[in-house]
Amino acid sequence: MSKSLIQRIGETDQMYLEENSATLALERGELRLALVELSQHKSEKIHFLHEAIALLEQARIEFEEIDTELFLNLSFALANAYMLYYELTADVKFATITQQILKPLAHLKHANIYFMLAYACKCKNEVALTRHWLNKYLSCSNKDLNRLLNHATLQTLNNELWFKDLIHKHIS
Repeated sequence: MSKSLIQRIGETDQMYLEENSATLALERGELRLALVELSQHKSEKIHFLHEAIALLEQARIEFEEIDTELFLNLSFALANAYMLYYELTADVKFATITQQILKPLAHLKHANIYFMLAYACKCKNEVALTRHWLNKYLSCSNKDLNRLLNHATLQTLNNELWFKDLIHKHIS
């Protein structure tokens, strides 16, 4: 698995030298995020996160003529990178950055945006905003209750009365 991942990174880095695109930048960023997941060492994880963040941030700025779906995918990957950084360091600034990336996109009414915003708010102990974004998430037709109920950070909400009521309201 890691050998093919490293090989693909080499291939995409070579492709970058020939001609860059937003799609290629997304793949290159996601490959680095996959390395974060595979790595056993915090310093390696941080190194790969830095690379992924740089690639994804640059792509969001550099390519103005991309469709909304590709921009969303770049934004999701970037938000994911910052939340992985939060998980490694417990530094709430990374949750704040995630909010700054995704909040301007909330008007698109995408379940993943709402989920990631709720997650970031929970990490910052912003209970009212966590409830707000979870309510929006649960109102989406493509919500994933298993994702919500099994997410490590959000599992702490399972004992909260307001959370139980919110879940019940949306699955009844």
